[in-house]
Parts: sequence; C-alpha cells; structure tokens
Amino acid sequence: MKTFTVSDLMVPLSEYATVSEDATLYEAVLALEKAQKEFDDTRYRHRAILVYDKSGKIIGKISQIDALKALEPKYAELITDGATRHFGFSNKYIQGMLEQFSLWAGPMTDICRKGIDRKVKDIVYAPASSEYIPQKAPLDVAIHQLIVGNHQSLLVTGEGEDIVGILRLTDVFAAVFHTLKACKIDD
Repeated sequence: MKTFTVSDLMVPLSEYATVSEDATLYEAVLALEKAQKEFDDTRYRHRAILVYDKSGKIIGKISQIDALKALEPKYAELITDGATRHFGFSNKYIQGMLEQFSLWAGPMTDICRKGIDRKVKDIVYAPASSEYIPQKAPLDVAIHQLIVGNHQSLLVTGEGEDIVGILRLTDVFAAVFHTLKACKIDD
C-alpha cells in the first residue's frame, strides 16, 4: 500500500476559496461558490472559505456553520467557545433556546439582508494549533489529529509555516476507504 503524506491529499491554496479579512460575508459566499464551480467535479465540494490578512497571510477560515451563525448575531452571546458545540443538548433545550432568544425570528430575506454586509474579520475563526499540520506529515498523523480534534479540516503548512493548502476530512475519508475497498477486492 502506498504511504500517503498530507501533501498527497491536500487541496492547494490556489484551488481553494479565499477572501480578504476586509471582505463582506456576501463576498465570501461568492468566493466559495466560484471555487466550487472551478474545482474538480469528481471531488467533494469545498465547505469553508480561507481568510487572509492585509499581507496575504491566511489567518483563519469561515465554515458553513460560521456563516450561518453570522446571520444571527445572538449566537455570539450564547456560544462563547467551541466546547459548547459538543455538549449534546437535548432537542427540548435547543428548542427552548430558539424561542427564548428569538433566534431566526423574521423572514429569511430580512435576516440575510442584515448579515450580507458583515465583515469577514468579525466572524473569521482562528484555528487552534491542533488544526495545523505540515505538508510532509504522514497521513496517520493527520488522521489522528482529525479524529481527536473532531475537525472537518486541517490547515497545511509549508516550509516557512505559511499555509499552502487545506486537508479535508472528506479527502482523507475517500483515500482510506478506496484503499479499504481495494483490500477486499484483493482477497
């Protein structure tokens, strides 16, 4: 079996959706849409937008969840860190929050109009150190980081610690399970 490295499976930065921290949420969504159209249609679509600062350095990302939360600013009051996402609240509790805080109250067009001009720098997610991986790292290290951190992707660093790409869980999953399938055929 071929030994994979992160660079074998990562999506290069040039093929990923990126926007400036000064862009609006609307511009970020357009960048994601454009990158999805231009990306290899045999692979899974992108689910995040990478954000760069004034010097062109990647400083974070906006996931689909981040974009949705940006449309309803009250989530900033309710969810103060990533840990609260993993508590497993009951449906009754979640419904109570929705009603108590009047989340998503109003027509979708009104909510979208309010969020359309939000600045990316106000909603960008700055990844933790566990969400970075060197491009030369072996795949087993990447899989471990994805599983233990419960991450959908890792930012891939090059020689100078600059971001050179993104390793997506979907691509790792596809590579591992294509190999698994090949093993069964070989039996």
